[in-house]
Amino acid sequence: MPYPSTAAAGADGPDPAVAVLPPERAEAARRLFGDRLDLAAAYAELLATDGVVRGLIGPREAPRIWDRHLLNCAVVGELIPQGATVVDVGSGAGLPGLVLAIARPDLTVTLVEPLARRTVFLDEAVESLGLTGSVRVFRGRAEEAVAEPELSPADVVTARAVAPLDRLAGWCLPLAEPGGRLVALKGASATDEIAEHAEAVHRLGGGEPVLRRCGEDVVTPPTTVVEVVRERMAAPPTKAATKKSRSRRR
Repeated sequence: MPYPSTAAAGADGPDPAVAVLPPERAEAARRLFGDRLDLAAAYAELLATDGVVRGLIGPREAPRIWDRHLLNCAVVGELIPQGATVVDVGSGAGLPGLVLAIARPDLTVTLVEPLARRTVFLDEAVESLGLTGSVRVFRGRAEEAVAEPELSPADVVTARAVAPLDRLAGWCLPLAEPGGRLVALKGASATDEIAEHAEAVHRLGGGEPVLRRCGEDVVTPPTTVVEVVRERMAAPPTKAATKKSRSRRR
């Protein structure tokens, strides 16, 4: 399997050593990635080198790739059923979609990303990691992905640090099949977002947003997730409603 090379990373470039798995996280990584831990390590190295050089992640993120990114994303797999189809919206450098594809070879994952420089990186990463059989990259916005019959409806739609919950529901729920779910990785604002946007999520066809803590027995702190079931079809939000929502946030 062709792994990405970091031989060209010299003294003036990013140091791949920052992507080394911390010993205190080794057990968690083995539990989450199993016999594909070497594949996860190759991806970590890729993020710490090309990912930094291309501006996909900040240089300060490189030393905490395992804690903040790989393990944080991989634990979300506990919410995803066996053999599911997953669409990852706003995938960026492949978080969480590519991490889930590495940890869960049973999944079929589509990485949706509108920016060309990011999709080029994702295409190269998928090829380099030998994941072309289970992962595809779609350059475009979520609204455009809905029209692609090969992409939707999906069992699960994921997103990480993409947008507030109301806008996220408007983009992601149409990609999920009825009964399918939006799984949004959130931070400390999750509880406030649920309170503020539950009504908007309902209007967009979603059920009651539910706060989940993933990996409580694996990582510290656990990953905070907001889960929304798509209960029915609904019209997308109008431009006026979107502007009103943004005005309230300001």
